[in-house]
Amino acid sequence: QVQLVESGGGLLQAGGSLTLSCAASGTIFTLDSMGWYRQAPGKQRELVAAVTTGRSTKYSDSVKGRFTISRDNAKNTVYLQMNSLKTEDTAVYYCNGICAGRDYWGKGTQVTVSS
Repeated sequence: QVQLVESGGGLLQAGGSLTLSCAASGTIFTLDSMGWYRQAPGKQRELVAAVTTGRSTKYSDSVKGRFTISRDNAKNTVYLQMNSLKTEDTAVYYCNGICAGRDYWGKGTQVTVSS
């Protein structure tokens, strides 16, 4: 069973930077795609960024130019470098991984950006 464990969330002021990490365990296979979603209170979960094993990336328009996603295939780990954080980035951030056609999710890590 694939498990995803996030780390790196926290509370910080607007304009600051934070890096989230997510490590996958329970599989010998490299996850096909890994990414980050977020869910703010009262809103639907939305894609933030995703990266394939070939390192193709996609970002939501709201984070382009501020966030960078990367991965270490050997470690089945994905990172999200977040710069110039805004109060509207406040949300629970969830790690997502796709392996053999199945979606897996982490439990989430809270990111709170204060003004």
